[in-house]
Amino acid sequence: MNAAEELVEDVDLLVVGGGKAGKTLAMDTARAGGRVVMVERGMIGGTCINVACIPTKTLVTSARLARRAGSAESLGLRLGTPRVDLELLRAHKDGVVSDMVELNHRQFLDSGMDFVLGTARFVAERTVEIHLNDGGRRVVRGTDVVINTGTTPHIAAIPGLAEAEPLTSESIMDLRRVPDRLLVLGGGYVGLEFAHMFAAFGSRVTVLERGPHLLRSEDRDIATALAEYLREDGVELIADVTVKEVVRERQTVRVLLEDGRTLTADDILAATGRDPVTRDLGLEAAGVRTDDRGFVRVDDRLATDAPHTWAVGDVAGSPQFTHVSLDDYRIVKANIAGGARSTAGRLVPWNLFTDPELARVGLTEEQARATGRPIRVAKLPVKAIPRARTLRDTRGLWKAVVDRDTEQILGAALLGPESAEVLSVVQTAMWAEMPFTRLRDGMIAHPTMAEGLNALFASWVD
Repeated sequence: MNAAEELVEDVDLLVVGGGKAGKTLAMDTARAGGRVVMVERGMIGGTCINVACIPTKTLVTSARLARRAGSAESLGLRLGTPRVDLELLRAHKDGVVSDMVELNHRQFLDSGMDFVLGTARFVAERTVEIHLNDGGRRVVRGTDVVINTGTTPHIAAIPGLAEAEPLTSESIMDLRRVPDRLLVLGGGYVGLEFAHMFAAFGSRVTVLERGPHLLRSEDRDIATALAEYLREDGVELIADVTVKEVVRERQTVRVLLEDGRTLTADDILAATGRDPVTRDLGLEAAGVRTDDRGFVRVDDRLATDAPHTWAVGDVAGSPQFTHVSLDDYRIVKANIAGGARSTAGRLVPWNLFTDPELARVGLTEEQARATGRPIRVAKLPVKAIPRARTLRDTRGLWKAVVDRDTEQILGAALLGPESAEVLSVVQTAMWAEMPFTRLRDGMIAHPTMAEGLNALFASWVD
């Protein structure tokens, strides 16, 4: 009997993939009395909880503590030289992850949804055949279908790289060892977080970036400042370089560069982007089209080319952040109910959890100037903020771009301690279309890092 001839189960909502957007919509719909099936291959709670945001930021906490302990004498304490205990480190990370997985699983069941562990493939419009992880098959058709299958680490087409079995942002989380020497391919957000983290754990880390500078989407002054701090913490940075070949020789990896240099390491981390999980979904049977990179094509309502079929999160080409996926959930929930909510004009914040951390929202200076509008630029060294001095953590640079005519904030990049938290204040002001003077003249508690916004918006450099 083929799938088309099998008994088809009809539900109100079918969610393929259990990431942030899909699982939240599935639980909401089920709690409201809808018949819901959510299919997930194995990561209960999605990528963020299992192999991305949560475990990485858990390890970032450990790395920051190790770095702080190493400089404790500046705070009047003698703690000795910190040492990484790999078993304890892995237990710390696994404990946080397992607690959140268990919480998610319980929430799934309590919501009343039908949570299915298995692999789904479309066999018709809004219809999937599910091969269950514990054996057997089911065929399910949804009145509405949401595709939420996410992405996986991309392995660049560099000769020998795949054969060298590189670490990825997911596999490096297994923490089987802390390599003495680690090469990182890619000077973007993922590569720099891991580079700084493993340098704190004791690895000798080298980052290879093919562009002229790190974080190519950021202004040069911000990227340069962060690069300086990474070097201070022992990370070697090589920019404007092309990898010619990667060779695995037993326990050593050799990387041959186009300029003739050869680098060796114990491990190599491929941090060169992510690929959408769409290849084996059978999307053509569902009438769903993808772009030339494999991401599901959606409009600004997150609707695909097929009726009543939506895509959310990374697989839809949305910015690859969990907070964006959560907003995708809000958009699709409204639109399934007959609304007209859109992704247009979303103000998306970005956070890089190095030490110091970098938080950005809105336009960079370069992007703002490209619009042709008259702008003002403010900069403030973090050492000018009293709270930073009490923390003995004065590395960093804050920057903001303002429309000269309207006095509204166009964007901000905050490099320094607790920047991710302070950024929310700036983002709120931008949502409210406040003039920058509200942050310049507003009463903000002392001593806090947010208080630095008073000084930032009085520190014009133009």
